[in-house]
Amino acid sequence: MLTGLWIRDVVLIESLDLVVGPGLTALTGETGAGKSILLDALGLATGTRAESGLVRQGASQASAAAAFSLPPGHAVWSLLEARGLEAAPGEDLILRRVLAADGRSRAFINDQPASVAALREIGALLVEVHGQHETVGLLDSRTHRDLLDAFGGCTDAVRRTGETWKAWREAEAALEALTRDAAASAAEAEEASRILAELDQLAPEAGEEAALAETRAVLGAAEKALADISQAGEALDGLSARLAGALRALGQARSRALQAGADAEGAAVQRLAEAESALDSLFSGLQEAESSVEAAATAFAFRPDDLETAEERLFALRAAARKLGCAVEELPVRRKALAERLARLESGDAQASAVRQAALQAQSAYLEAAGALSAARRLAADALSRAVEAELPPLKLERARFRVGLTPLAPDRSGPGGSDRVGFEVATNPGAPFGDLTTVASGGELSRFALALKASLAGRGGEPPLMIFDEVDQGVGGAVADAVGKRLKRLAAEGQVLVVTHSPQVAARADAHWRIAKAGDAEGLRTGVEILDPIAREEEIARMLAGAQITDEARAAARALMHA
Repeated sequence: MLTGLWIRDVVLIESLDLVVGPGLTALTGETGAGKSILLDALGLATGTRAESGLVRQGASQASAAAAFSLPPGHAVWSLLEARGLEAAPGEDLILRRVLAADGRSRAFINDQPASVAALREIGALLVEVHGQHETVGLLDSRTHRDLLDAFGGCTDAVRRTGETWKAWREAEAALEALTRDAAASAAEAEEASRILAELDQLAPEAGEEAALAETRAVLGAAEKALADISQAGEALDGLSARLAGALRALGQARSRALQAGADAEGAAVQRLAEAESALDSLFSGLQEAESSVEAAATAFAFRPDDLETAEERLFALRAAARKLGCAVEELPVRRKALAERLARLESGDAQASAVRQAALQAQSAYLEAAGALSAARRLAADALSRAVEAELPPLKLERARFRVGLTPLAPDRSGPGGSDRVGFEVATNPGAPFGDLTTVASGGELSRFALALKASLAGRGGEPPLMIFDEVDQGVGGAVADAVGKRLKRLAAEGQVLVVTHSPQVAARADAHWRIAKAGDAEGLRTGVEILDPIAREEEIARMLAGAQITDEARAAARALMHA
């Protein structure tokens, strides 16, 4: 519900603050007083198209703000959340727009900067305008299907249709993906098979690269150690040969010294004997060292083939990884994925048959749900057509006909909302063909058709928006104007209605009455709004009845209308 409207420097309005109540509010005044300026200001605040001509002459900018009080479950709150705009539960929603003299504008939602598109999107959920030259909301053909569904109580059928549509599309997407897989070329399957065969032969294991690298490092170190041991053994072997030769030479020297007559206890023989004994001890130690070196070489569990085997395995794994463009550790995963891919390629026909059957079943479920929804809509269309046509004669549209057109959509045009195009159609004269409501009806007829529709749809659907009727009573009077007033009053009982009217019968039924008038001073004309009390209302309605000269008879007639 609209609760407040603040206007600054819009056309002839310099400054105006209005509190708006529930029910039916009538806006009256002389032609040209500025009633439409209020609607223009509200449109500015709710995101409708605005031109620089709205800025009051001499002002740098115009601004309008509108406050709405909305229930917690209103669709606007989820839209605000989707737009990333904050709104505390229970607070008023304030839409504001500032229009500069050069035509540029800025929009705000609860004082948060927003796009004009966001303002317009939110405004469309809050305000419906029905006038002589434009109708926003109710008669927008894009809303007709939802209006019919709300009227006919088709909510469950619409939900079921949407669910089956989603399931069908998901099944079709799965079938398309499988079909693309099945259409893979023979070359792809052959290549996949070849690579998988190589990987199967290689049989890579998780963690194998690190283990082989460690084994390679150990075996390499062992190979170097054995080389050092071999070198030490060779050196010891040469030393042993030289020591053996030295021992033989010393023995021969001692024997020849004795043969030469040297005393066995003499110094020369004794020294040779000592040297021979020392070398003999050294030779024995050298033999022990050779034995230990041989034992050490034997103790190493190393075979040259082991290192070669580990290196060949490591190099083969790394070559395979390079070919597939991945790390060695990813080879087992790639092998599994490739096996699955090849299995899909080889078993695509069998899978495609099962998925195709599932898609056909999902399609059948959707068509059944959409068919049930279409049947419910046909019943609702007949009921709504009768209801609207019953509203037409009192509104001086007794020669007009109304119908809800249902056009089946082609299968490729169907969607989650079903397989029907819904449009409200009228024929304004007997024998005339039916046509789109907004193109066949004249300005005055259009607003009265809108009123008949709203009266028929009253009480159906969610939270009703603010409804604005701009001169819906144009060109009618007497009983017809009274019928218009009754229907506006009935609509206002469930929501909120603003009506710009020249009809005393309509104004007399209002819950609140605003009189719009111009006032002049040295600086120019200004439009103002006066909230009328009961006495002032009676005088205004009498003026609407009598014209310039208000008579007692006109006042009495006004009282009779107000208390009818």
